[in-house]
Formats: sequence, C-alpha cells, structure tokens
Amino acid sequence: MHGLICPVCGADLLKTKKSYICPAGHCFDIARQGYVNLRLSSQSALRRHGDDRAMVRARTAFLDRGYYRPVLDAVAAAVLSRASDGCAVLDAGCGEGWYTAQIAQMLRERVSGAWVVGVDISKDALMAAGRRDPELTLAVASNARLPLAAGSCDLVLNLFAPLEPDEFSRVLTPAGTLIRAVPLEEHLMGLKKAVYDTPRPNDPPEMQVPGFELTSVQDVYGSLSLDSSADIRALFLMTPYYYKTGAKDQAKLNALSRLETELAVRVAVYRKNA
Repeated sequence: MHGLICPVCGADLLKTKKSYICPAGHCFDIARQGYVNLRLSSQSALRRHGDDRAMVRARTAFLDRGYYRPVLDAVAAAVLSRASDGCAVLDAGCGEGWYTAQIAQMLRERVSGAWVVGVDISKDALMAAGRRDPELTLAVASNARLPLAAGSCDLVLNLFAPLEPDEFSRVLTPAGTLIRAVPLEEHLMGLKKAVYDTPRPNDPPEMQVPGFELTSVQDVYGSLSLDSSADIRALFLMTPYYYKTGAKDQAKLNALSRLETELAVRVAVYRKNA
C-alpha cells in the first residue's frame, strides 16, 4: 500500500476528503489546489521556501514550450523500462510538475496501479503541479526529510533538485532505482555569455552517489533557439542565475530578442546497493 507518513510521529497517514490524519491524531489539511503541507514549522524556518511565484510562472511558460523535451524523453525512457504494475514513483524536488505530470500520464497508459508522488518545498510550485495533474499526490516537504515510509518507493526521480542520498536510499525498496538529471559543464553557456563578462562553465557533475551503483548514463545535447524576449526572460528566471545577477547584467538580457544556447544534461540511472 502506498501513502504518505506523518512528519511528527512517522505513522501512516489516512487520506480523507479534506485532510490527512494519522492514528495519533496529527492532522494536515489538503489545500484546495490538491497538495498537503507536511513540512514542520521548525524545518520551514531553516531556509527559503523554494521557487517563488515568479520563478514558477517562468518555469511553467518555458517548459510548456517544449525546449527541454529531450530531457523528459530520456528520463521517461529510463522510468518506463523499469516500471511495473503497482509501482511507486517519487519525484523528489518536483517543482511545478512538468516532468511529474507527463511521466505519470505515460505510466497510466502502460502499467496499472502506479502511484506517483511529488515532493517540493515550494507551495507555489505544488499549486502549479496540482493544476497540471489533479491525480498526483503532492506534499510540501524537504528532500532531506521525505514524508514516505522506508522501502516504499520503486523509483526516485531527482531532476535538477537537491541530492539527498541517505533519504533516497531509505525510501527505496531493496531493488529500487534512482534517476538523476544534472547539468553538464556547457549547459546554458550561451545564456551566460549574453549576461556575464566572464562566463564560467558549470562544475563537472559528481557522479558517485553514496549507497548507490551507477548503472547507465545518457548525455542529452542540443541547441536551444529562443526567438522571443519572453522566452529568454523565462529561461533566465527559472535558473539560479537570476537572483545572483546585478541589474546591469540583467539589462543585457532584457535587451535581447533572440538567443542561442546549449542544452547539455546528463541523465544517470543508479541501483540501490544491497
């Protein structure tokens, strides 16, 4: 049986029409947008609450244009080749649900009884994910403290989101699979060149994950041709660069109506160590 667990006592949560409740009486209301907040107030105070509304809108607008479709195809192929009836798939750091919703739909078409849950620390992102697919199970929570029982997931997706090997290992079954998507060194270099005087490549991705064995790697390369200032702005807003860039450099980007930049992403598949 798949389901969420109480962040207070760790017991299974029973879903009712309007809330989740555990045997000890801890109750968590379901927001009208479909998500439940399982991040405790003590955890929420530790860091900012993920993507804000502007970043979510930008991410939704950009991803809906299909620019990252090759990445989705690579991730989906890895998921579908390992999915089976009744499997549980966690998207850890699901954001606004573009990947989550489409993979969930693919699973519904190919296997029966699959359960797909998305976890993110951003309420704004989960509101958007709920609009994409009302059938998703969505919870506000940190990857460092997932509201899922030990051994309850068959696959964990970790797509451009914080890596928490211990938690991923805990929630995966003994034969579970971790699928990551990470930017390669040259990813979005054209965007950086348009903004910064001295653009730097991304750090090489660290491929070793404690507790996991790397089983396959697929590098996704392409060129993104953005032909509107709106798309360029949306791409910039959905990256970490936006909040680290001064007004002078941002003005360079705002003046552009066309941009060519690189798509360079590694999709890596891992098996949980016995």
